[in-house]
Amino acid sequence: MGIGSKIKKLFSKSLADEELFDELEDLLIGSDIGVRTAMETIDLLREKKKQNASMNEEQIVHTLEGILKGFITEYTLKPEPGVLNLFLLFGVNGVGKTTTIAKLANYYRETYDLHEIVFSAGDTFRAAAIDQLKIHGENLGFRVVAQERGADPGAVIYDTIGSAKSNGDKLILVDTAGRMHTKQNLVRELQKIKKIIESKMPGGSIKHILVVDATTGQNALRQAEIFHEAVTIDTVILTKYDSTAKGGIVAAISRDFGIPVSFLGTGETYDSLIPFNADKYLEDLLER
Repeated sequence: MGIGSKIKKLFSKSLADEELFDELEDLLIGSDIGVRTAMETIDLLREKKKQNASMNEEQIVHTLEGILKGFITEYTLKPEPGVLNLFLLFGVNGVGKTTTIAKLANYYRETYDLHEIVFSAGDTFRAAAIDQLKIHGENLGFRVVAQERGADPGAVIYDTIGSAKSNGDKLILVDTAGRMHTKQNLVRELQKIKKIIESKMPGGSIKHILVVDATTGQNALRQAEIFHEAVTIDTVILTKYDSTAKGGIVAAISRDFGIPVSFLGTGETYDSLIPFNADKYLEDLLER
């Protein structure tokens, strides 16, 4: 994981400063940090080097780490006490939304002893998604509210909120269909769902959560832009973090749109979801 070994090779070449900065910029872009974020990072690093011409390799990497940390915002995603909470998860096909719902439920039960959780099968376009959520609910012991394939997602979520209120649940985790961010009709549907939730949950706590795949690369930046315009994203969860040697995309998302990061998905098991920590993330990225 990370680009630290490649950075070390650069220093072994004894490059002139400008050559070094150009190479570092290419490495950052290659790690999916993004062109704009990479360029700004290197510009700031260049200025730091001008202020301290004697900076050694360790100091340069440490400075680079500090600059990147300034772009990234952490977010503690947890239910608010005393009110009904709803976490709406969305994103494109195949990013792992349904599995992330199960992982979140397991995390909140294990970490906060929260048991009053219900799943809402809002992905009604795929029968497999409904079945998958039901299996997760059965495995973990959480109730699932679902309808048949092809049902109105808004109706499913509406019913879930009513059911949660009747049963005294504290957290609703909502699955949604894998929306291609280029399809405006599906984005509009997400806006419709948002209105239904807000009308049904006055005084409740509602969070909009974008799930992105760490292996997606720069396309995830475009996804974040479109969804953020549609519903305003509260936080990002990065899945498949264990499957990539990059993962820098969260720095670009956080930097470009001010969207904080809350969790990293690190595997297939229910306990393979860890709270995002910027220091640890940068240690992995830079292999420090």
